[in-house]
Amino acid sequence: MGHFFYKFNSVVYENVQIVVWTITGKLIPLLLLFIWFFTCRHWWYHALLVPIMMYSYQLIHFALNNTYYFDEFNLIHMLPFMAIIIPSIYLVRARIFNRLNTVDKTIQDLEDELTFKPKTFWGKVKQYF
Repeated sequence: MGHFFYKFNSVVYENVQIVVWTITGKLIPLLLLFIWFFTCRHWWYHALLVPIMMYSYQLIHFALNNTYYFDEFNLIHMLPFMAIIIPSIYLVRARIFNRLNTVDKTIQDLEDELTFKPKTFWGKVKQYF
């Protein structure tokens, strides 16, 4: 199928609208998860990295392979990331509840103590790099 700016050839997808619809179905949640990750002020925000990695993997797999089965998510590819993210979240949670049991503070006081709150968006981005 050819148009003015490009020529679209695919063995699997019959037209460009299906490809755009498929990519949009992955890009919009990924964009919203990135916004949530960079603006979240809670201690558990690193848990958002798991779905971010999943959507990123699916988009890369879609771009590299021309098959119908790009949504079949192989969990084995996520295991290294989850092996780092999930225990670190658990350790932060254990640290919070350990302090909660030994010190006379509320959960909100502990969250405020563990949360870094930059004033600007760029300050929030710099926090991660």
